[in-house]
Amino acid sequence: MDSLVEKVISGGADAVVLHKGALTHHADTTGWHGFVCHVSASTVHGGDRAQHKVSVATAEECWQRGAMGVSGQINLGDEAEAEMIEALGKLTTQAFPLAIPVLGMVYPRGPNLRFSEKDSTKGVAHAARLAWELGCDVVKVPWTGSVESFREVTQAVPIPVLISGGPLGESFLDTLQTVEDSISAGGAGVCMGRQVFSSEDPQSHVAALRAIIHDGTTATEAAELIGGQ
Repeated sequence: MDSLVEKVISGGADAVVLHKGALTHHADTTGWHGFVCHVSASTVHGGDRAQHKVSVATAEECWQRGAMGVSGQINLGDEAEAEMIEALGKLTTQAFPLAIPVLGMVYPRGPNLRFSEKDSTKGVAHAARLAWELGCDVVKVPWTGSVESFREVTQAVPIPVLISGGPLGESFLDTLQTVEDSISAGGAGVCMGRQVFSSEDPQSHVAALRAIIHDGTTATEAAELIGGQ
């Protein structure tokens, strides 16, 4: 894990999201100041409540542990949606007087999800709006599948919108193309896990993503940084 985090940092990541225990360790071992503390937690062993995220840290604790930001998650449409909304609201309340930015990860994925047939974003624009209205400074949402529909998401809020990495695809080039499309639709970047961590060369994968997000490189050009994958 130490080597992986160091490679991601060396690749040019703007931030790395970790839970508090891992954050304390890596903040101490790397001396880096780009860690974001994720306060929401659950496990695959939770059965029917596996999507119910509970808060396991406060903004002040995260700050004391060396975090430069905090993040919390809501799964829209889940049976425990109300509790997760309350938890994210409390997190932004805690973070505000400390001037700590908050990343809201909001996913429309629960069994009770409702959205209009006319909503081409399938609830993603609503998810982004919820994060902003709760006081988040940045929001992470799923990719909607097209530039046109994702533009509706970015235009729905005045805060930066990041896309999630999603499931592992057949080619990282497909992922890079999605990132390029999201940027062209007004997106601000990506918050990605498995697509990078499971790769053989996470440093070059991060560098390729950074080239698209910060330098305006195309997906095809960025893929050359990792051998055209």
